[in-house]
Amino acid sequence: MSGGMDHPLDPPDTPDATASTARPSGSAAAGGVASTASAAAAADAAAARSMRMSFTMHGIGASDGIAIGPAHLVSYATLEVAHYLVPAGELPNERRRFETALASVRDELAQLRGSIPAAAPAEFAAFIDVHQMILADSTLSQGPLDLIDAQQCNAEWALKLQLDLLLDQFDTIDDPYLRERRGDILQVVERVMKVLVGRPGYTPPNIPGSARAILVAHDLSPADMMQFKQLPFAGFLTDLGGSTSHTAIVARSLAIPAIVALHRARTLIRENDMLIIDGTLGVVIVNPDPSVLSEYRLRQEALGIERAKLQRLATRPAATIDGTSIELLGNIEGPDDVAEVRLNGGMGVGLFRTEFLFMNRDELPDEDEQFEAYRAVAQAMDGLPVTIRTLDIGADKTLRGSERASANPALGLRAIRLCLADPPLFHTQLRALLRASAFGTLNILVPMLSTKQELAQTLAAVARARASLVDDGIAFAPSVAIGGMVEIPATAIALDVFLRHLDFLSIGTNDLIQYTLAIDRTDDAVAHLYDPLHPAVLSLIAGVAERARRAGVPVAVCGEMAGDVDLTRLLIGLGLRQLSMHPAFLLEVKQRILKTQLSDISTMARRIVRTRDPDRVRRLVERLNA
Repeated sequence: MSGGMDHPLDPPDTPDATASTARPSGSAAAGGVASTASAAAAADAAAARSMRMSFTMHGIGASDGIAIGPAHLVSYATLEVAHYLVPAGELPNERRRFETALASVRDELAQLRGSIPAAAPAEFAAFIDVHQMILADSTLSQGPLDLIDAQQCNAEWALKLQLDLLLDQFDTIDDPYLRERRGDILQVVERVMKVLVGRPGYTPPNIPGSARAILVAHDLSPADMMQFKQLPFAGFLTDLGGSTSHTAIVARSLAIPAIVALHRARTLIRENDMLIIDGTLGVVIVNPDPSVLSEYRLRQEALGIERAKLQRLATRPAATIDGTSIELLGNIEGPDDVAEVRLNGGMGVGLFRTEFLFMNRDELPDEDEQFEAYRAVAQAMDGLPVTIRTLDIGADKTLRGSERASANPALGLRAIRLCLADPPLFHTQLRALLRASAFGTLNILVPMLSTKQELAQTLAAVARARASLVDDGIAFAPSVAIGGMVEIPATAIALDVFLRHLDFLSIGTNDLIQYTLAIDRTDDAVAHLYDPLHPAVLSLIAGVAERARRAGVPVAVCGEMAGDVDLTRLLIGLGLRQLSMHPAFLLEVKQRILKTQLSDISTMARRIVRTRDPDRVRRLVERLNA
């Protein structure tokens, strides 16, 4: 979401230490492998340390907001790995030493997994599960054993050789999400290496309770984040990572400012350096000039005051100055998120992403577990509408044990395609959803519909689920609205068949933009081409809104565009009256609506859609928001 904040002022007469946003080099070493910094990085680091200079760095903003505090360097001392020959008679002992190290790390991860607080974000357990799976994989658990025998080498050296082989393979992977799993391999190997050299485990830093420290690390593992969770830190910076990396996901779940992909932060920043993090812009200012520090403290204070003012709008209806009501809804990933929707005045749940009940576990949730989750949300919303999306697994979201090799998973067996290919899986979820409908106003939303055949099969599956509940004597609401997501250009263009058979539509702008522009939205190399204001995207959205209006079918927007306050007037000017977004954005969007005269913007919104020059589109949107 774009904000109204100005770009930070660089401290006067100080060099920009690094403005690079290039992808990190694939030669980054694991914890047990000695890392050699480049000559340029060493020179920069020496200069920074000797002068305690002020400088700025630029990376990828992983979580919005401003944090100010002293740097605390998360230190993983690079372990020198010896290489020596092992006598043939001692090879069994060397093998046992490696297996003992694996067992030790396995126990360590199991203890971490068991110590997760009940209130912790689900991502924590999921990330530790990933590390347990990596540790159990034969390429890591068996490969070094084979090398010990084949080369008569010590276990540390065998593990290093196997790591180098794995990293070389990861460097050839095109998929950005899979490439980011390279960091998980490094973190797991580091744990094993530390046990082998007699330095197991990790001791959390001693951060005084009064200090709002900012953690600075080359990378942070899920286990690290578990241990840091109880510490009073204000934000964090990492050299590695991307928009879909574990650190970025955790930062958003903890709602703290964070920047990733800084590349040399861990080298250039010293312990206790004063830092300013602008997570919205992806900018770090190190040892800021007093005037810059004062300016950012004022901005931070202003953000806090603004949030407090916005909270006063929570109970006020969302309506334009000329009286047009707009329904603002929240997107959630589980029952615990409902509280934030209610706190920020959401008039319902516009998107419950049910895949998060299925991911990062060995067994699928059964009907009763799903029913309890759906019922909890329906009851918590106390009669307000709850739209629950059926399982949207595929692409970058996979079920454990069901990963499929695909040249392009975003275009493969995912969402409704996968559900229709697995009738028992779909039937179980539909029964759970229908059962929960007896406890509130529940709607079912089907993702990625693209053909009439898929629509017919989906409606037939719903009918079978209803019939089976009747046969079992289980209650459900007599009327449950069935809707479809518009996130494929073909659906937006051939909309009539969906308008005839569905009760409502929801425009998923994230995928609609991705598929319209042929851009992988998780790939940093093409991220600059991902454009919600592209004329083709706006034309599709406007067309769906107008045709749905004529057909009398309600239509919502549930992607990131709905929560972007700079696009609020454009969307409602095109006739959209339901916007569903992350709960944190509800009040800011409501404020924009309350300051909008619909009759003043409708003509301009239609003019924007007819404009084919992208630069002119942006200028018109700026005028719309003036």
